[in-house]
Amino acid sequence: MDALSGAGPRRARCSLGAASPGARAAAAPWARFSAWLECVCVVTFDLELGQALELVYPSDFRLTDKEKSSICYLSFPDSHSGCLGDTQFSFRIRQCSGQKSPWHAEDRHYNSGAPMSLQREPAHYFGYVYFRQVKDSSVKRGYFQKALLSLIAPEYFDKSAPCLEAVCSEIDEWPAPVPGQTLNLPVMGVVLQVHIPSRVDKPEYGPPKPCSHENLLPAPVILTSVHELDLFRCFQPVLTHVQTLWELMLLGEPLVVLAPSPAMSSEMVLALISCLQPLKFCCDYRPYFTIHDSEFKEFTTRTQAPPNVVLGVTNPFFIKTLQHWPHILRVGEPKMAGDLPKQVKLKKPSRLKTLDTKPGLYTAYSAHLHRDKALLKRLLKGLQKKKPWDTQTALLRRHLLELTQSFIIPLEHYMASLMPLQKNITPWKTPPQIRPFRQDDFLRSLEHAGPQLTCILKGDWLGLYRRFFKSPHFDGWYRQRHKEMAQKLEALHLEAICEAQNIETWMKDKSEVEVVDLVLKLREKLVQAQGHQLPVKEATLQRAQLYIETVIGSLPKDLQAVLCPS
Repeated sequence: MDALSGAGPRRARCSLGAASPGARAAAAPWARFSAWLECVCVVTFDLELGQALELVYPSDFRLTDKEKSSICYLSFPDSHSGCLGDTQFSFRIRQCSGQKSPWHAEDRHYNSGAPMSLQREPAHYFGYVYFRQVKDSSVKRGYFQKALLSLIAPEYFDKSAPCLEAVCSEIDEWPAPVPGQTLNLPVMGVVLQVHIPSRVDKPEYGPPKPCSHENLLPAPVILTSVHELDLFRCFQPVLTHVQTLWELMLLGEPLVVLAPSPAMSSEMVLALISCLQPLKFCCDYRPYFTIHDSEFKEFTTRTQAPPNVVLGVTNPFFIKTLQHWPHILRVGEPKMAGDLPKQVKLKKPSRLKTLDTKPGLYTAYSAHLHRDKALLKRLLKGLQKKKPWDTQTALLRRHLLELTQSFIIPLEHYMASLMPLQKNITPWKTPPQIRPFRQDDFLRSLEHAGPQLTCILKGDWLGLYRRFFKSPHFDGWYRQRHKEMAQKLEALHLEAICEAQNIETWMKDKSEVEVVDLVLKLREKLVQAQGHQLPVKEATLQRAQLYIETVIGSLPKDLQAVLCPS
């Protein structure tokens, strides 16, 4: 389900344009296509004009000039990346405000079932690039360069635009992605089998398993999703610092990843932000960022503190430009020789002076938690014994997931204790308020309900929580949990009203104003529930509708006409 913006496999479907953060109206042309992709772009390099947008499909999709410029520049590795042949990478850009459709009910429905970390985003485009550079003697500079959708790229290079149109028409026949479903999606004679992640899915650490595929010829290609990144391959050179990097991500610290190619930078950035699952990554991140990006000045200014963003770059110029950033990770070329990869060293930022800086993690940050030496030993031993990479990735992913869960579970337990008791929710009174989150009370609760109950790692957990409270991730987590609890409170209140047996008795001594107020409140709750914003059963909705009709029927005709205009 690579086509979901921020919620799905990011490598199987690569579009130069962007994954769809919000589907267009169901009745609009290409409505099904836009549930998976916004558009496919073809970008070429012209010696006179530079990067140029050659084709956008569907042709009626509108991009602003600023978006077009960003897409053109980010579709090509910069001059410091020696990318000859085919390479794939990804990027992320801001949408220009006021240009796109508002949210639709379909998006709310998808988000209500999708994991927090994989929900759609309304403010960004995700671009997935298939870049080809081959020698061509007919071109003065000797290269033919284009970038486009990875699934159809080889065919497109042979057959050009008609192939692109045919594939987009096939995608337009796909069903919409629904969390929890496994779909078989035909394209170009191949069946892609994808599981749309759901928030109720149990975590899987290994590669995806094929589902039933009877009557499917040929056999389906099983696709991983974004949270199935090959973490071990990405983190091989930084295994000794994985926990430190996890802490930096948890705290939303500004981090620059300098890699030899866009493919390596984008994979490392995506691997880093996936470390926090199932916690949603609430900071900005750019898998591939260049000096031509429209946010370049914003991110490189020295007049204010660096923003909470993870930048993936390839141009060594950024070492000098971003020397004031607190954390810089430089990754070297992958080395195939030898069993054990050379681990990058932890270095002070003051060592970051020259453009030929060696690979390493340059930071003054001291980790709060002790390193899991047993895990590191197992991973390095697995390398020596040449264990399968998916086995190594499963081990590393399990560790990071359990680490995040151990950190979040005490927060969840404390947050749940702030919810009013169900017995205090009565039908005809405004439901009680959720109690405020008090950080000191939470920290005191850790003594008997802290992460030590589920995690063997020692260290300064209290200090880590205190810094977490100042991060965008705490704010994002708290806002979302408070919203969900408020919706649950509204749902319980609606159920309490619908389970009340004597609504007629209640109405006897009530004024018309109070009765009309009840109708309006019930209708508001129904609208919320029908928009998948309240977790209520269908039977409850039916009873609520019956109550509304009963209450309206008790009112004078003139009020009935106002509440139920024909």
